Amino acid sequence: MEVLEILRESVERQASDVILSAGAPVTFQVHGALESLDPEWILSPGETQDLVYQFLTMEQRKLFETERELDLGYHVPGLARFRVSVYQQKGTVAAVLRLVPLLIPDTESIGLTDRVLMQLVNQTHGLILVTGPTGSGKSTTIASFLEHLNTRHGVPKHIVTLEDPIEFVLRSKDCVIDQRELGLDTFSYVRGLRSALRQMPHVIFVGEMRDRETMEVALTAAETGNLVISTLSTQSAGKTVNRIIDVFPVEHQAEIRTRLALTLKAVISQVLLRRRDGSGRICAREIMFVNAPISNLIREGKIHQLNNAIGTHYAEGMKLLDDALLELYNQELVEYLEVVTRLQDPEKLRSLRRT
Repeated sequence: MEVLEILRESVERQASDVILSAGAPVTFQVHGALESLDPEWILSPGETQDLVYQFLTMEQRKLFETERELDLGYHVPGLARFRVSVYQQKGTVAAVLRLVPLLIPDTESIGLTDRVLMQLVNQTHGLILVTGPTGSGKSTTIASFLEHLNTRHGVPKHIVTLEDPIEFVLRSKDCVIDQRELGLDTFSYVRGLRSALRQMPHVIFVGEMRDRETMEVALTAAETGNLVISTLSTQSAGKTVNRIIDVFPVEHQAEIRTRLALTLKAVISQVLLRRRDGSGRICAREIMFVNAPISNLIREGKIHQLNNAIGTHYAEGMKLLDDALLELYNQELVEYLEVVTRLQDPEKLRSLRRT
């Protein structure tokens, strides 16, 4: 079978991911559950390598054979883009392909409310973080927001993205958009960020704040009048703030808290849940905007009080993840088991009733 047939089938099934691994069938992740293309067809090492090498150039094959891991973007005209991770397992070639639709979903379809959008659009500088576990739709949320900026919403801007690899392709409309891919257009997030500061950006999107150096440069960029948007794999606003602070040595953490208190503008933490009717997935989001009380808590290191602060500022558009989960459950959009495993507040967990 040609790999193109498998990728077409993944789009037909509305899969989010495709797994190619020797000793298992071709597997799709559909709405959060795994499905086999054909349970009787177990991939051999040779078949798996053949499928994977069909979408690698000769240069990419040589690089993979040297490094044993490779991240890349793969585009099928008229079908979709794929974010690909190629790797070895038990000495054989394997790959996971994340499907990226050609059309960027609008903000309404992914559940970003007008209130939240207005708050985000009004930010002209500082740091906005979209966080959540792998596969929680962070890239989709950010692409949708950038496309919102790009289509007659606010003052036209120069948007520079640094991605590994490029996922959603953004075309310049009202805004001028430059997308730079690691390995192709720049060698690292840090080099790309430092370079971006000389490119007259209004908005800089950094695909992921992976390490201390990237966080340091991102904070500097946010402090110098740019709006910096990035992602972390944390699961709440409080954990996100702690993650950034804890990356730095203890003797620098007070300084980092002060810098975060001044530059952090919003944290959106999200998870994807399967819809009760089986039609797809739906996003639950924790929203924290950094107002004066929250800024003070960050500066003073009282991160454990952030949940209480979010809970008392719902009128400003903020929301705790637990409350977002309960709202979806009470609207009968998701099942009990989808919610009960994610609730953090013991009191809310005890009050949850199976329906």
